[in-house]
Formats: sequence, structure tokens, C-alpha cells
Amino acid sequence: MKLIRFGRNGQEKPGLELADGSRIDVSAFEEDYNELFFGSDGINRLAEWLDHNQTQCPKIGEDIRLGPPIVRPSKIVCVGLNYAKHAKESGMEVPSEPVLFFKASSAIVGPNDDVILPKNSQKSDWEVELAIVIGERASYVSVGEAMKHVAGYVLHNDISEREYQLERLGQWVKGKSCDTFAPLGPFVATTDEIQNPHNLRLWLKLNGKTMQDSNTSDLIFSIPKLVSYISEFMTLLPGDVISTGTPFGVGLGLDPQKYLKDGDIMELGIDGLGVSKQSVKGFK
Repeated sequence: MKLIRFGRNGQEKPGLELADGSRIDVSAFEEDYNELFFGSDGINRLAEWLDHNQTQCPKIGEDIRLGPPIVRPSKIVCVGLNYAKHAKESGMEVPSEPVLFFKASSAIVGPNDDVILPKNSQKSDWEVELAIVIGERASYVSVGEAMKHVAGYVLHNDISEREYQLERLGQWVKGKSCDTFAPLGPFVATTDEIQNPHNLRLWLKLNGKTMQDSNTSDLIFSIPKLVSYISEFMTLLPGDVISTGTPFGVGLGLDPQKYLKDGDIMELGIDGLGVSKQSVKGFK
């Protein structure tokens, strides 16, 4: 299934994108895509409900806004430098174990919502990433058992303010957590929709020019490794998001460096996870 949420900001309802690209409203199921849903076998229960009720589900117009495809999770755990070429372009060593940082869940917006540059920002950057949605509580899980805890996958633009992240004291979280810095979607694809998450093309264009074009086969640390590793340090709750890192081609790595400005358009996608598009707006 492809889980979507639609409607005005803060008033989103749950829906589904069907195989033919059409969208239906499943709010009559009376559950949103939150921790309770994912942690109580919601995906299978929704599938059973659809067997009897799909024909009664209202259609969603193509002009209706898509919101974040999950309700705000307890946390977004991000993995840094998880593609070797990206580590090189960032001037950093390839890590011997996953580099972890948090991104505030208040940064989450819909897939096509505007990205608002922070006040006085000069170095905001783009990062296309494959993100994982946790489906079952995970604590000290083994690599061999890790995939049982994954509910699905989602496209993520991990917007990053590089001055805040790298030039100011403290941890990376400051450069990652500004409002609108986590566009998610258009949908969460459940695991049955993605045959091999370690062989997906991911790309990003800025104003129509391709900046990133790579494949998840280049991940340094695999999805099972990441879930297992992170679960050693914190309990992953249903609905939590793990963003697995970005490939080379970010503005930080260009010569000269290039960063987002008012009026820019980002378009990005991952095989099987759709395409999103964000307009960049200056702070007002």
C-alpha cells in the first residue's frame, strides 16, 4: 500500500494512493497513520478493512494538498556520511560505524510544501534521502531480525543549514531542524511495494538541473545494520523515521559551493517512492 495524508495543514486525513495513481480517502477507517496505527498491525488491519469498504471510499482530487504521510513521529534519527562519495565531498573520513544525529520532528512538512529559509540563512542545502518508517517497537534487535521492524519507506529531503550545522558550536541538529526542513512523501510505501530497498535510484534537481543522481546500492551501512545499530542506543517506536543519508552532489561539495535561495525549485525522487517538489522562500 501507499499511505498518504491529505488536506489543509494541520487538518490532514488518511488516504491511499492506488496502483493507477488515483487517491482515495480512508478516514472512515477511523485511524490516522501514527504510533498506535503502526504499532498495532495497522497496515494489515487496513488492508482487511479495504477488502470490504474500498468501493465506498471517496476519491481525492488531484488538486488537493498532500501532507506528510505520517503523523508527527516521536523522533527522526538521521545517518550522516552514509555514502562514500558524499563523505569525500564533505571533506570527512568514511565512518567506521554509523554517524547519528537527530532532526526535530517539528521540521516535517508535506512533499510539495514550501521550504522557508531560516532568518539570516546563507548556506541552506539540499539532500535527497531514503527514509525508513518503523513498524514495530525495536530495542536491541539483531541485524537478522531488523527488517521485521520496518513498516515502509518514504522520500525525504533532508534540508541542512551548513553554517548552523558545521561552523557553529554544538551538534548537527541545529542545522537540520529548522521549520520546513523535512519534506516527507508523497507517500509511505509499505515493504511489500519495494522489492529491494538497497537498489533504488535516487535523484534531485535544482531549477531543472540534476544535482544528485545515485543508487542506494552505494549505502555504506545497510538498512538492517542501521535499525539494529540505532536500537542499541534508543528504543525505536512505531512511526519513527530513520533517514539513511544522502549521496554526493550537495551544494556543500560543489566548487564553488552553491546554496538555496529565494525562488529556487527542488524536485526529487526515489524509485517506487514517487516525486516531490518544493519551492524555496526567503524568511519574512
